[in-house]
Amino acid sequence: MAAEIIPSYTDLAKLLQAQHAGRTVAMTNGCFDVLHVGHIRLIAEGAQHGDLFVVALNDDASVTANKGEGRPLVPLEERMEVIAALAGVDFVTSFGEPTAHDLLETLRPNVHVKGTDWTAEAVPERSVVEAYGGRIAIAGDPKAHSSTDLIKRISS
Repeated sequence: MAAEIIPSYTDLAKLLQAQHAGRTVAMTNGCFDVLHVGHIRLIAEGAQHGDLFVVALNDDASVTANKGEGRPLVPLEERMEVIAALAGVDFVTSFGEPTAHDLLETLRPNVHVKGTDWTAEAVPERSVVEAYGGRIAIAGDPKAHSSTDLIKRISS
């Protein structure tokens, strides 16, 4: 069964409060432009940190701002559909801000899941998460995969 796609994270926050109060929500975020095994491993492990797992994707404009012209290769609606089809994902949403601070403050997941390229202490959103009582979890395999590297390999 595919996850539910709720493009507006403010709408998702209302749904979680109304229908899923009391459940542990884990969330990760990122571009997820060209899906690779590192993404799959992050999602599979991250989903184990909660009763519900949310994946928040950067919108197209924020991907371009973060990754440069020509990115994303896959438009937001298609990236959301692909992520929604993955096992372990319950909800997919998006955000356009340059950081995940507003997203986290609005959704307030119990667990904010980041990849192994971070340590819990170095996660940029750590203070936001801890301020509302959440925690950081590091998940996935060692950072040996990236969409940028995959795109370069395909292009050459």
